[in-house]
Amino acid sequence: MRKQNVLGVILGGGAGTRLFPLTRDRAKPAVPLAGKYRLIDIPMSNCLNSGINKIAILTQFNSVSLHRHIYRTYNRDMFTRGWVQVLAAEQTPYSDQWYQGTADAVRQQIVEIKSADSDYAIVLAGDHLYRMDYQEYIQHHIDSGADITIGVLPVDRESASAFGILKMDESGRITEFTEKPKTDEALAGFESGDNPAKPYMASMGIYVFNTSKLLHLLEKDDGTDFGHHIIPNAIGNYNVVGYPFEGYWEDIGTIRRFYEVNLDMASPLPKFNLYDPKRPIYTRPRFLPGSKVEGGTLHNVLLADGGRIQEATIRHTVVGLRSIVASGCQIQRAVLMGADFYETEADRAENRNLGQPDIGIGAGSVIESAIVDKNARLGSQVIIRGIPDRPDGDHDNWYARDGIVIVPKGAIIPDGTVI
Repeated sequence: MRKQNVLGVILGGGAGTRLFPLTRDRAKPAVPLAGKYRLIDIPMSNCLNSGINKIAILTQFNSVSLHRHIYRTYNRDMFTRGWVQVLAAEQTPYSDQWYQGTADAVRQQIVEIKSADSDYAIVLAGDHLYRMDYQEYIQHHIDSGADITIGVLPVDRESASAFGILKMDESGRITEFTEKPKTDEALAGFESGDNPAKPYMASMGIYVFNTSKLLHLLEKDDGTDFGHHIIPNAIGNYNVVGYPFEGYWEDIGTIRRFYEVNLDMASPLPKFNLYDPKRPIYTRPRFLPGSKVEGGTLHNVLLADGGRIQEATIRHTVVGLRSIVASGCQIQRAVLMGADFYETEADRAENRNLGQPDIGIGAGSVIESAIVDKNARLGSQVIIRGIPDRPDGDHDNWYARDGIVIVPKGAIIPDGTVI
């Protein structure tokens, strides 16, 4: 199978309200993942591992940290074929608006799409967790004679309302499509007998287009979204086929899914394997020392670089970059994102003058069922416990979502606080 001439288009996402407050200060694809990565590293790594060397990333909302991560991580030298470009929303003679949806974002960059001079374009989301060989996907697209190919996977009734649901004939051609159906009536007729537990076929939001057809569709159809407008309108007029995907895939769209996916990666047999030697996940090299564990107990812990763990008990937890955990802490089922920098002795002296804790988790603290974002300062004897039936709410320096407590980036939690 020869490698095709393909442009990878990664959508940087909108406001990411369902992941708030993790998206308060950053774009959704820039949210940290598994201790040392960011969500954008997943589609980027899939592209690079699949031999796709022309990659455009369309960004708009809260994008500074995302841009910084891309430029620090995905530099191509002058002897490497291809490029990685950030295409930020901008005013032009043709448009003075922000991106209005997934299709509109690509349409507003149509000049750049044309200049890439690719035979095929693969459109990807920046917030999904999976491994896929895109070359196999594109070969399926070619072999089926498709104009558009949609990655599809089976889902159950409970999940169906969150996806575009489609119906395929025996040849794999998609004959019907409905975006995020909310009622049983809207789902009627879409059942498939192949998997009774998951009777509906859902769009993964991964599309392969013949580039000429993509350009024609965007110029002909003024719809702003692929799922709501472009794809449904194309069925019947174009050969739209499905590409069944049988591997692990997660849409990390909510706090609950983000939390569960991270904790799963700290389990002995995670659904997503970070240790695949042939298809690694790339991220920015930070040249940090190994984490130091000075005592205590660690059980099912995913421990990133540069941390210092004193006499603590940590179970079923992700411990991120440069995490500082003081003695006597008890941490369970938590996601600690760590820190962007180390504090100096002068910094810590200034913290004493200001009456604020150092960055990290203070001595004797208890954290259960929580997410602690980067650069947070938790004092000593702090107690944080998620309560399953706790109502969602916004509080001073912490939030509750889906029974999980989230301490946002840079928050200060004083000594002795109980949440």
